[in-house]
Amino acid sequence: MVFFISDTHFGHANVLRLCDRPFETIEQMNEAIIGNWNRRVTGSDSVYIIGDMFFRCSDPESILKRLHGKKHLIIGNHDSSWMNKVDLNKYFKSVELMAIISDGAHAMTLCHYPLLSWKHAKTSYMIHGHIHANTDMDFWPLILARENVLNAGVDLNGFQPVPFAELFENNIRFKDEHAT
Repeated sequence: MVFFISDTHFGHANVLRLCDRPFETIEQMNEAIIGNWNRRVTGSDSVYIIGDMFFRCSDPESILKRLHGKKHLIIGNHDSSWMNKVDLNKYFKSVELMAIISDGAHAMTLCHYPLLSWKHAKTSYMIHGHIHANTDMDFWPLILARENVLNAGVDLNGFQPVPFAELFENNIRFKDEHAT
C-alpha cells in the first residue's frame, strides 16, 4: 500500500503552538505520530513524506530507525536543517524536490509546496504539504476550488500517514468545513 504524510515537524516544539496541535509536549507529539505511523504502515508499504519531516530535532536518526515502511522524501523548506545529520540512503528509497508517481489508479505530482499548475493537471492530483491547516493565504480560494489539490499535512490527516482514498476524503471534508 502507498501512504502519504507531510509536516510532521518531529522535534519542533513551536509547532505545537503555531498549529494548535493537541499535544502537551513535543515528546508526546513525536510518540503519537510514530505510534500512529507504525500501526498503519508495514515494512512492505511505501510512505511518501511530502516535506518538513524534522525541524530543530537533535537526533533525527532515533526517530527514522523506528518508522516502518519504504520511505520516500520530498524535500520541504525545513528539511535542510537535518538532512546532513543522517545517511539518507540508509533510510530513504528516494529523496527528491518533486516526484510524479502513480499508484496504479491515480497519477500524482508530489511537491512540498502547493502547485496551482502541474503536468497533466486536468487528469492527475497535486499532493502537497507546507500550509498545515492554514486557510488564511490569498491563494486558499484557488486550492479550495480544486478537488484534485490534496494536502498531506498531519494537521488534516489525523497525525498519521494516510492512503490515497483517505487523503482524498479528509481533504474534501476539510474544504467543506472551510469553504468561504
